[in-house]
Amino acid sequence: MTDAEAGRPDTRPAGRNLTRRQTVGYALGSLGTGGFGVVPGLLLAYYLTDTLAVAAGLAGAVVLLPKLWDVLIAPAIGRMTDRTLMARGDRRPWLLAGAAALPVAFALTFLTPGALSGGAAAGWVVVFFLLAATGYGVFQVPYVTMPTEMTADPAERTTITAWRIAMLTVGILLFGVAAPILVSAGGEGRGGYALMGVVLGCGIAAGMVAAWRGTRGIRTVRVGEVTGTVRSQLRAAAGNRPFVALLAAFVLQAVASGAMLAAAPYFAQYHLGDEGLTSVLFACLVGPALVTMPLWHRVAGLVGKRPGYVLATLVFAAGALGLTAGGSLPPLGVYALVAVVGVGYAGTQMFPLAMLPDTLADDARATGASRAGILTGVWTAGETVGLALGPFVVVSVVLGLSGYVSGSGDETVAQPPSALHAITWSMSLVPAACALLSIVFVLAHRPPEHGRTGHAGGGSG
Repeated sequence: MTDAEAGRPDTRPAGRNLTRRQTVGYALGSLGTGGFGVVPGLLLAYYLTDTLAVAAGLAGAVVLLPKLWDVLIAPAIGRMTDRTLMARGDRRPWLLAGAAALPVAFALTFLTPGALSGGAAAGWVVVFFLLAATGYGVFQVPYVTMPTEMTADPAERTTITAWRIAMLTVGILLFGVAAPILVSAGGEGRGGYALMGVVLGCGIAAGMVAAWRGTRGIRTVRVGEVTGTVRSQLRAAAGNRPFVALLAAFVLQAVASGAMLAAAPYFAQYHLGDEGLTSVLFACLVGPALVTMPLWHRVAGLVGKRPGYVLATLVFAAGALGLTAGGSLPPLGVYALVAVVGVGYAGTQMFPLAMLPDTLADDARATGASRAGILTGVWTAGETVGLALGPFVVVSVVLGLSGYVSGSGDETVAQPPSALHAITWSMSLVPAACALLSIVFVLAHRPPEHGRTGHAGGGSG
């Protein structure tokens, strides 16, 4: 029901489809998705290796495998939400289903019974993390698709995205800083992680339910009809070169940020001398985004989204390369370099998510078909796999091959020099290399012009 239908004044600005309540309500969902996106990447691998005594190679696989499941299910979820859109005019029921499933499975992931350790504990975690990843897909696929159908105005889509990224940044910062603090407050070890899982699970649920409630009454903009099978649509989507290029860049940058997040607790423990400093490292990474996100939005208006995206990626890579000396720098030097990474990170989050709705709308104009759901399913699968590949590369490959020694959390294990070097490389060279490679794909993203100018409210170029 719209505001007018409910007898309330229409608060939409002239030419706009959404009220401020609806825009902010939609954005609140990113508080929950940001929490789930960051906490496993930040702490799950370390929880496995240094609390549950899971070998590094196996721990990396546990983090990765549930995310690979998303590759299979996310496009199918997208297709089902497309049909829900055609049948009832919106995708909102899927938001509520995801809000019911994800928080519970997230909490159980960190409630590993005390009798389980090693391989048995890894089995518990992989089952519930897989269920959590499924719940995330059920919510995230329709959620990311919705801006394409909430308005036909590219400028309003950019406004929606800006609000969403602002909430996402707040959610990432709050959850990322709170998670290590809650673990410490719970006595660290299993009890601390259990407390963290339950408290943050409730926070994730609150954000998701808020998005479901806040998007009531939106007048859906239809962008095409649902046609063909999932397989045929995926084949067609593979031929959408702007979408594929944007996705490839985003996945590589997800690997970069995932690697840095996974390396942070190891770096805090073995180079800064205190696992609790993970919260400080995380705040230095995400905190600058709160300040610089509006600046990146202005950059988009001045030079366009694609050039701004390249600039943000270069800033991210420069900060990461500086961290190659992190093992010998004083803590303040490390924090400063991580803050530089954070400035770039803000842009690498905003630009692709602002360019995606435009790319989906271009696809609908070119094909006359509604493929937003299935394309967003592919996007979500790519994002989740990228965020999982980062920890996998760090834990299973870099640390696993370096001779890293796992522990049970009772005491700090002395690591060989090779493992200490690997921790530094995981925080610096791995994310920098992925970020620099992604620029090739950012430059390859050239959507149809359709007369758009490339300003902040228009095209991606």
